[in-house]
Order: sequence, then structure tokens, then C-alpha cells
Amino acid sequence: MLELKNIDVAAIDSNGESVEILKDINLTLENSKIYVVTGPNGGGKTSLAKAIIGIYPVTSGSISLDGEEICEKPITQRASMGVGYAFQSPTRFKGLKVREFLSIAAQTDDETTLFALLVDVGLCAQDYIDREMNASFSGGELKRIEIASVLARKLRVAVFDEPEAGIDLWSFQKLTETFRRLNETSDTTIVIISHQERILRLADEVIVISGGRVSEITSPEKILGEIEFNDEDCKTCPRCTERYLRSSVNEGVGVS
Repeated sequence: MLELKNIDVAAIDSNGESVEILKDINLTLENSKIYVVTGPNGGGKTSLAKAIIGIYPVTSGSISLDGEEICEKPITQRASMGVGYAFQSPTRFKGLKVREFLSIAAQTDDETTLFALLVDVGLCAQDYIDREMNASFSGGELKRIEIASVLARKLRVAVFDEPEAGIDLWSFQKLTETFRRLNETSDTTIVIISHQERILRLADEVIVISGGRVSEITSPEKILGEIEFNDEDCKTCPRCTERYLRSSVNEGVGVS
């Protein structure tokens, strides 16, 4: 279980002044559950993820994993404890092949295991396993490989930042099935930052972050049911749902 108590996070702006980006965050994230973090752009969703994994130091409050305080632990130590993160914009590794990258994450060079990880994120294993992770990869391809590396680690807490970005519809469907299967077969706490309706429907709870605060913790059915649409066709359109959540969740603004 991951617990955040009274978490504040501040950053230094271009004028050298401290700006608060997360304020009084209190969350209890249980094992074997999926939490989807959503809300308007700039609301603090990615900042929350980076505070959990240790990229952003907290200015006050505490974060504990299964009762052990981790606020003072660096990123590498949190990673060794089983906290993982798939970035919104992954890093390229010139000279490193996909096989090597996944072998490091999975702690095995068993080809069947590595192939299964690529299939889980919608990639043809035969086509990708021996490719170099360089500029020849699209952002979506790179993102899926990074997600595969996170899945390989059998984590206690797995955080995914907008995993749907740059991914085609078929691969996205495969990815949602993988998240569901991970949830059913492990006790990993899964945290997904997303505005996508299909991701929201996977959630046990939806956490709405706005203005650096938790504005609501609710069910996917409730938050999707509260969206106001200006056109009947928008109700079945994932793009309209996503546009609403990115810009105006819980602010009563309609979508057309």
C-alpha cells in the first residue's frame, strides 16, 4: 500500500521564486487496484507521479510504501523497492537494442519472456527484438517498449503517464487488456495518468487533480456520467470525452 500524507511540492520559477505545484495531497493507494489520475492540463498529475517516484522532492508531508517512509530515499532506491514509472516522453538509447533493454528490466534473457512482453504492448516481437532504440523509433514505439520494461519488473507500484499517447487503436486495445490482466494476476498498485475513456473504465477509483490539489476521488461511472455534452453524437466519441477531461473536468463546461 502506498500512502501520501499532507504532501506539498514546490518548484523554483524563472524569477527564482518558489511556486507551489502540489498542495496538501492525501491519498491511500491499495494493492491490487487500478487508480486513474485525471484532470485539466497543468493541474499537477505528472507532478504527483514524479513526487511518488522521487524526481520531485516533497517540501512537506510523507510518502510511505507498506509502512516504510520513502520521502528521503532517492529514485534508485525507490526503484529497487519496486516503484516504477513509464514516462510520458521516454528516453532514446543509442547503441542499446530492445533485447538488451528488456533483459535488464526482466532480469532474464529468455526469449519467450521477452517476446511476450512486446506482444503485451502491441508490438511484433520478431520485428523489434533486435532493433536499436535510436531515432528510427517513433515516439509511440518507444513508449510501448518502455511500458513493456515496466511490466517486466513485477513492481509493487507501477505508474504510467498517459500510456495511450502516440499509440494506434489496435495496440491501445492490447495495452488495456494487459493492464487488466496485470491487475488480475498480481498485487501491484497500478496508477495511470490518463484522460482516455477506456482507461478510465479500468479504474477501481478515479482521482481528479486540479490546481495542484485532489479535487475528487470517485468512480469511473460517476465521472463519465457527469460529463456534459452539447451534441448527442459526442456521448459516444472518445475524443470528445478526452477533450473535456483535459480542459474542464468538474467545472461544468460542455463539449461540442
